[in-house]
Amino acid sequence: MAKRDYYEILGLAKGASEEEIKKAYRKAAMKHHPDRNQGDKAKDAEERFKEAKEAYEMLSDPKKRAAYDQHGHAGVDPNMGGGRGGPEGFGGFADAFGDIFGDIFSQGGGRRSSGGPQVYRGSDLSYAMEITLEEAASGKDTQIRIPAWDECGVCHGSGAKPGTSAKTCPTCNGAGTVHMRQGFFSVQQGCPHCQGTGKVIPEPCTACNGQGRVKKTKTLEVKIPAGINEGMRIRSAGNGEPGTNGGPPGDLYVELRIKQHDIFERDGDDLHCSVPVPLTSAALGGTIDVPTLGGKAEIEIPEGTQHGKTFRLRGKGIKGIRSSYPGDLYCHIVVETPVKLTEHQRKLLKELDESFRKGGEKHSPNSKSWTDRVKNIFK
Repeated sequence: MAKRDYYEILGLAKGASEEEIKKAYRKAAMKHHPDRNQGDKAKDAEERFKEAKEAYEMLSDPKKRAAYDQHGHAGVDPNMGGGRGGPEGFGGFADAFGDIFGDIFSQGGGRRSSGGPQVYRGSDLSYAMEITLEEAASGKDTQIRIPAWDECGVCHGSGAKPGTSAKTCPTCNGAGTVHMRQGFFSVQQGCPHCQGTGKVIPEPCTACNGQGRVKKTKTLEVKIPAGINEGMRIRSAGNGEPGTNGGPPGDLYVELRIKQHDIFERDGDDLHCSVPVPLTSAALGGTIDVPTLGGKAEIEIPEGTQHGKTFRLRGKGIKGIRSSYPGDLYCHIVVETPVKLTEHQRKLLKELDESFRKGGEKHSPNSKSWTDRVKNIFK
């Protein structure tokens, strides 16, 4: 059967650019790849795939393309299409598809050093720390102890029993990876025998079970910045789990939890607190002391202050990490009703109550308004 024109196979015009040839081949190869065509279509798809591969190999080579453009199929060696690895090899396929399938062939997040075993980054660690609201507001320098790994003192990091040594893995010959062929693909993966290390240990060290390292604890200095809030994390680079086969270590993340405060509640950079005020003080007014994170402050209570009244103290909140100025403190007045009265106090309160009743609604404007609303409901 006569060979089809290479340009026709890829759906291209004769003057197509190098990028257009590459793009057309990708499209054809993806369409006719055997893995995507099963059953009755498999044989025809395989032939189309080989045909597209041969066309790409000829047209992507400037010298071969020039010869083909001038003399057609007679101008090129008919065996040239399979000369770069045959129908099962990669050849131009790898060149055109390396950027698409590269991530698939490097599974597990590892990378392989030239000629060596696969290298993996260590896992990140998380450490929960609880601090007070005062410490969150002002910052704090502290220390924490975390689990870590140290070189085994018995085998000195080799993982092998003293007097013995690790051997080159016979499965991967020390490469740490093996190749598996699946149809037209050659897939590289970590060696299952040596777990990607390239070495096997016939007699493991009993002190570390062949790991070459032992667990310990280490102390780290942690600087908590002023204004940090609940749930924020501090990153300590390189203090996570160690990497594999010389890979970089992971990071440590210190997650902050803020203890519940006896007085204050935090809302972003603002603080809120409840301030109990005696009934007489709320009625007569005056100056009262209120707490802040920096000490005491005074607020002026006007005469007739009602329960739930809120007073705002500017700048008495917390200056957040990303804030240019501190938040405010909101003091919510809680008017206290006196309890455990003496007979004399009861008498005085009764006299006071009678006086209020004689004065009418001017002493209790809210009660009058509320009574009117209730009456409207039952009309």
